[in-house]
Amino acid sequence: MAVSEISAGAAAAGWRSLLYVPTNVDKFVDKAPTSGADGIILDLEDSVAPSAKAQAREILPDRIAALAGAPPDILVRINAPWRLAIRDLEAAVRSGVSAIVCPKIKSPDHIRAIAEIVTELEYEQDLAPGRIGLVALVETAQAFFRIDEIAQAEPRLVGVNLGTEDLAAELGVDPADEGSGMLQAKLTTVMANRAAGLRPMGLAASMANFRDLDGLAEIAARSRRMGFVGATCIHPAQIPVLNRAFSPTEAETAWAHRARQAFEAAIGSGSASVALDGAMIDTPVYERALRILAQAERAPKADQKEGRPV
Repeated sequence: MAVSEISAGAAAAGWRSLLYVPTNVDKFVDKAPTSGADGIILDLEDSVAPSAKAQAREILPDRIAALAGAPPDILVRINAPWRLAIRDLEAAVRSGVSAIVCPKIKSPDHIRAIAEIVTELEYEQDLAPGRIGLVALVETAQAFFRIDEIAQAEPRLVGVNLGTEDLAAELGVDPADEGSGMLQAKLTTVMANRAAGLRPMGLAASMANFRDLDGLAEIAARSRRMGFVGATCIHPAQIPVLNRAFSPTEAETAWAHRARQAFEAAIGSGSASVALDGAMIDTPVYERALRILAQAERAPKADQKEGRPV
C-alpha cells in the first residue's frame, strides 16, 4: 500500500462537515443521510453510554449496511481501551466504511497497531488492503508533543484531529479562550497535518453553544483562513454553515481560474512568474489556485448528490 494511494483518497474525500451520530439512537441515524453532511460518524464512544456500548456495537453492521447507499461517506468512531477497541473494529471494518476515527491516540505505535488490526480485518472481509482510512484524535498533552510523529506514522491516515475538549480539560484551560494556548495547539495541528500530506480538520475556537450559528460561521471562516479544510459537528443545523465556510467563494474560484491560466501561459512562454491584478503569481500561488479549484469542483458535486443548493 503506497502512501500516495491513501493521500489521493484523502484528497478526494473533501470532507467539509462530519456529523457525529450515536449509533444506538434510531431517530438520529435515520435522519443523518439527509442532513447534508459530507460524512456521518457512527459513534461508539462518547455519545454512547457505557451500559449501551455492547448493544451499539452489535447493531453497527446493520447501521453501516443501511447507510451504505446514502450519499454521505460513513465513518465509525471506536472506543480507546483495547478490549473495546478490538471488538469495535471487528464490527466496523466492512464494506461501506470510509474511515475509522481513533480516539485518544497516544503515540505513533498506537496508530500503527490499530492499522495492523484493520489490515487483518480487511482480509477477513475480502476488502482491498488499505481501503479504509484512519483519523487519529490527539487528546492528551503527552500525545500532543508527538503529533508530528503520529501524523507521519501510518499511510492509512487521512488526518490527525485535535480533541479540543479533552485536551483542554487535561490542561485545566478554557477551550474557548484563545489566549489559553489552544490557538497555538491548533496551528501546530494544521502544520503537522500539512507536513504529512494530510487534511487538517477542526475549528479555531471551541463552540460551547451549538445553536449559535452566527458564531459558528465566524469561527469556521477564521478556521479556513488558518488552514483547516473542514470540521466535525454534533447537530445537523451546523452542517450548512460548515459546508459554506469550507467551500471557496465565487470570487475565490474566479481568481483561481485566472491565476492558473496566467501562470500556465507564463510557463509556456518560458517564465516562472507573472503579474496578475498587481500581484505576483509564482509556483506557490499557482499551487494555492489549484487547491481552490479542486475544492470548488468537489463542493458542488457533494451538494448536488443530495439535491441541496451550493
